[in-house]
Amino acid sequence: MSLATLGLSDTILKALKEKGYESATPIQKALIPAMFTRRDIMAGAQTGTGKTAGFSLPILHELAKSFVEGQHYPKAVILVPTRELAKQVHASIDTYGKYLPLKSIVLFGGANLTSQANRLKAGADIIVATSGRLLEHIGQKNINLESVDYLVLDEADTILDMGFVHEVSKILQHLPSRRQNILISATLTGSVKRLAEQILQKPKLIEVDSMGTSAGSVTQVVYPVVKEKKMELLSYLIGSRNYKHVLVFVRKKEVADEVAKELNLSGLKTAVIHGGKSSGERSRALEGFKEEKIRVLVATDIAARGLDIPTLGVVMNYDIPHVTGDYIHRIGRTGRAGAKGLAITLISPGEMVALKDVERLMGKTLPQEKLEGYAPKVTATQKGARKKNNEHKNTDGAFGNKKKKTVFTPKSKKRKTTKRDAFKAYDAAKPKVDKKDKKRGRGRK
Repeated sequence: MSLATLGLSDTILKALKEKGYESATPIQKALIPAMFTRRDIMAGAQTGTGKTAGFSLPILHELAKSFVEGQHYPKAVILVPTRELAKQVHASIDTYGKYLPLKSIVLFGGANLTSQANRLKAGADIIVATSGRLLEHIGQKNINLESVDYLVLDEADTILDMGFVHEVSKILQHLPSRRQNILISATLTGSVKRLAEQILQKPKLIEVDSMGTSAGSVTQVVYPVVKEKKMELLSYLIGSRNYKHVLVFVRKKEVADEVAKELNLSGLKTAVIHGGKSSGERSRALEGFKEEKIRVLVATDIAARGLDIPTLGVVMNYDIPHVTGDYIHRIGRTGRAGAKGLAITLISPGEMVALKDVERLMGKTLPQEKLEGYAPKVTATQKGARKKNNEHKNTDGAFGNKKKKTVFTPKSKKRKTTKRDAFKAYDAAKPKVDKKDKKRGRGRK
């Protein structure tokens, strides 16, 4: 379906055409007409399927229709979990509204608060923000949200996972009761639906793909590896297969720093982004990676949410994420907008249970490939009757522990004491008398 058939203005379509966007994705076909009905919406679709355009294009269209020259005040608030996603959404809105008289602004932590306050005073129609920084501006009375018509919670599942739901609740207190609410998520989990019950009123549910399915354009493969050889295998795969543009995900920022250090020592130009890096450091690393000046970018799940790199061909999971649903977000960084992608996961023996959780979420078993010298050795187990009579003595016991031999020493039985024993004791205590003296009567008094 063409975007031109969805009721968008010619001005917006002109900007989209310049970017090469003419066909609507499945989520856009469902979401854009629903937005025009002004009903609350809960939408779920895979990452990289065009959800941002799905909710931002109708907002731009409606705000442009009712815009009054010179009146720039907040009419739409889009809340996102991370600064990277905030920048991405804001850049998209700027692109789509290139020829519109509307102004937008992005607010996130780590940037200069005063500079943001000055831009707010100059006026803005659309606010893209992280919840914490928006609350700061509300607290300092830099912004008034009483005229907001649209509230969007983008990546709602991540907002919950990162513990920002209380901040969102505080922001809701500063919004008018009459507004259109849109909740967007890659996974519609139970917690997301409970959040929807608190914010949305009789929402329309849009679920393009079953949650847990990945984009069909992404090939997934798992490599079993000894834990101590993970770093070596990661470097080997990138180098030997000549991957030019690779995003590597890890759980912890300490691990991210260590992996980046080792890859650089291996001759692979690598940068790292995580919650411990400053806003400037993260921006420089991301820009260098997008421009392909950096070959490998190592990132944690928190720092990497919202990365949109259309040319990214390979995503590698150094480990399984803490939150199983984050696996979908990780692999969704590749294979975007219909392009082909590859998602590689390195799995150590201790992560097999976590892998099963991922496969349960995906609804399928992920294919595995074993590389000689890296895969854990599998010990063959005996099936059927035992070959040796004493074989069980080495393998019995809980959890495979050897059974300890216990030597039993028989205890001697104690004889009961009788009257005879008492007499013997009495006789033994009596003074001994010479038998010869007894016969001669010498012992008499």
